[in-house]
Amino acid sequence: MVKHIVMWNLADRENAAANAAKMKEKLEGLVGVVPGLKSAWVHKSFAGYDVVLITELESREALAVYQEHPAHMEVKKFVHSVISERVFCDFDM
Repeated sequence: MVKHIVMWNLADRENAAANAAKMKEKLEGLVGVVPGLKSAWVHKSFAGYDVVLITELESREALAVYQEHPAHMEVKKFVHSVISERVFCDFDM
């Protein structure tokens, strides 16, 4: 199993809550759509970041599929339109 964690800061402070909620809906909605994506949780305000995503994937291969999956690419377009900063890490469990 692989954990994929991404943390973002949002660019538009005035609409941060709405954008965070939309990110949560879209990212968590990928479970059951992307093969190998077992779970996705989105939380607000963690470790100095506005939004954090914690996912569990079946394998490194599943992570590669997730990264290029068309549904993920659509969500990524929205996310990149509302963020100012991003950090991530992946690790095997």
